[in-house]
Amino acid sequence: MIRSLVFKSSWGWAGIAETAKGIHVVVLPQASKKAVESRLRTSGDVQFDGKISPRLKAARRQLTEFIRGKRTGFELPLDLSRGTAFQRRVWRTLQRVPYGKLRSYQWVARRVGGRRYARAVGNAVGANPLPIVIPCHRIVAHDASLGGFSGGLSMKRKLLTLEGTLAQLRQGRA
Repeated sequence: MIRSLVFKSSWGWAGIAETAKGIHVVVLPQASKKAVESRLRTSGDVQFDGKISPRLKAARRQLTEFIRGKRTGFELPLDLSRGTAFQRRVWRTLQRVPYGKLRSYQWVARRVGGRRYARAVGNAVGANPLPIVIPCHRIVAHDASLGGFSGGLSMKRKLLTLEGTLAQLRQGRA
């Protein structure tokens, strides 16, 4: 069973789901509660029973603090079992990118097997089920352009602005 929590943040409606192992999914802020619930349903047998575990409460608090600029990292148990071994290796590498820093897909690829893995890294970054918590927004193209983001480029810009790193990208490319 996957228990979930949908909540209103200063950036819109967001969602979190957990399994017995840890936080399983984060849904980035959306315009409506219904949109968040729909995205959470794609992650499996999600329960919307109104019961909020201490772990979901902690995740909501930490995400809210992050969005408000009051937190730079997360202290949550994570369930990465949805990913392949390669994806989990990429996601663990992303967790080592510090707040307020940018890295390229090639930087990640060199740490998980070599430059030839850059495209596979891009796919793994795009499949990250825990955006913000696993900071895939800090990964940009090698030429310092914005690159992609599963939450949309406007959300990526917002996160990079929050962390003070958007200005590091080439003017006009972001």
